[in-house]
Amino acid sequence: QVQLVESGGGLVQAGDSLRLSCAGSGDEFSMYNMGWFRQAPGKEREFVSGISWSGSNTYYPDSVKGRFAISRDNAKLTMYLQMNSLKPEDTAIYYCAASSAVSSYYSYRNPRLYDYWGQGTQVTVSS
Repeated sequence: QVQLVESGGGLVQAGDSLRLSCAGSGDEFSMYNMGWFRQAPGKEREFVSGISWSGSNTYYPDSVKGRFAISRDNAKLTMYLQMNSLKPEDTAIYYCAASSAVSSYYSYRNPRLYDYWGQGTQVTVSS
């Protein structure tokens, strides 16, 4: 079993940067493909980025491509999301998740394929 804890959220202005962290526990952390999702009030949970267990493959939707960068350090059992050029529409609760079932870009986007979730961290971008 994997436990995930997000941190790094906060209130920033448009154009600023934030780095989110997702700390995992358990030796199995490095075996899971991982993803970041976000959910704004009244909206469905949205895929933000994904990374394979080795870190060799990364995935982004067009809405964040070129602004966000996902990475992981398996030795530290931690995954990161570097967010640059933030926009007010990036405001949401950000969740990290671990999956043993995703492989393609389209599967990474499906929140139902993830086994474990963190509790979320709030990101608010003011205009």
